[in-house]
Amino acid sequence: MTSTNPPLLSRDSAESLVEQIVRSVGLRIDDKLLRTGARMPSIRQFSDLHAVSRFTVVEAYDRLVAKGYLESRRGSGFYVRERHAMASAGYPPDAAAATPPKLDVVWLVRNMFRQLPPQKMPGSGLLPNDWLDADLIGNALRAVGRSNQNLLLQYGVPQGFLPLRQQLQLKLAELDIAATPEQFITTTGVTQGLDLVARHFLQPGDTIFVDDPAWFLMFGSFSLLGAKVIGIPRLADGPDIARLAEMAALHKPRLYVINSVLHNPSSTSLSAAKAFQILKLAEQHDFMIVEDDIYCDMHPGGATRIAALDQLQRVIYLGGFSKTLAANLRVGFIATSPELAVQLADRKILSTLTTSEIGERVVYKILSEGRYRKHLDRLRSRLDSVRDATTRRLDGIGIRVDTGSTSGMFVWADAGCDTNLLTENAMAEGYLLAPGCLFSPRQLPSHRMRINVATMEDAGVWGFLERSVGR
Repeated sequence: MTSTNPPLLSRDSAESLVEQIVRSVGLRIDDKLLRTGARMPSIRQFSDLHAVSRFTVVEAYDRLVAKGYLESRRGSGFYVRERHAMASAGYPPDAAAATPPKLDVVWLVRNMFRQLPPQKMPGSGLLPNDWLDADLIGNALRAVGRSNQNLLLQYGVPQGFLPLRQQLQLKLAELDIAATPEQFITTTGVTQGLDLVARHFLQPGDTIFVDDPAWFLMFGSFSLLGAKVIGIPRLADGPDIARLAEMAALHKPRLYVINSVLHNPSSTSLSAAKAFQILKLAEQHDFMIVEDDIYCDMHPGGATRIAALDQLQRVIYLGGFSKTLAANLRVGFIATSPELAVQLADRKILSTLTTSEIGERVVYKILSEGRYRKHLDRLRSRLDSVRDATTRRLDGIGIRVDTGSTSGMFVWADAGCDTNLLTENAMAEGYLLAPGCLFSPRQLPSHRMRINVATMEDAGVWGFLERSVGR
């Protein structure tokens, strides 16, 4: 029988008790943990069970009725409404009435967009809003709005806002990567950059290599193109070179996508020796390297990029600002050879015409005025302070964190149990985790999970982990 009791409530949360009840009950209904027709505890029962006032329960239940989650039956109590009635959940009726959710890539991304408080989302891939600088972005946006307004009403340049591309030239020069403005194409984030590159190089049946573990979203994207996605085991200093050589000879891949710096999910970085070996294998087996450097600015410096060794001949370099400025800006870029840049710009025209020049102007304004560096210093310092404390506390409850990373926002942890089940239990209590199975193209059960250290300041998260895996 499905339990109708919501999770324990946190008095330390920034959310009110009413908001916590509404959110947690709504999530349990969305995820089919509370079935249609299930009777909710009476107001008195709920009040006694969770040590909250009856006024709090009445207000929470009334909000859930207004949102379409519950119905009130006079003289009988409150019941879970039919799923198709819940338009407020944000899903089409058929999707809401489907079978219970499966833990997959789409599940995780969909739940990331539920707008849970950041402290409820240890599995998220973004920094909390209060870690970022809204004033920095707001000031730049207002300055752009005061510029020639006619420019804001028309298409931008397909290859991207030229002053931004000139600024990116300076940015890459600091990484020892030489590129002219003509070698850049702006994109709607790194996600679009990967898609443009994949569509340019891959035909159905082609093979693409990725790290294992790696960023989960690209697995499904590449598979939809008909590509065969193969994972190369990732070690603390980069891929398993022997395995990469073996698989390259066997499968003849077209592309190898890799995080050289602050690898997602482990936050480890590539050694110089491994970078050289990867480039040598790419030349030997004739595949292109796609270097995804989205976490570039979270690293304090001195890391090795394959693009710096190759100078954009066999390496396609991707970057962006969603992790350090604002995800909503959706400004990324591709840097590559002049010939390929023209071809990718043409492909961009056929798919989206141009990207938003407004966002590109905002990013240019921020980069060109010098405040971005100080913002990054603050971010890195704050991450350093919470990473060490989080790692020690995780270790204290029996969750082992891999060593080898001293930068970045993620730790790759071994919970010692099936993290799919752990994630399901966490969601039932209103917390979003990122189980290890999603970070492998094979998606096998795993004891691993990715933890965003910037989101680990909520007492409720720690309480859940201590009850679930503490030993």
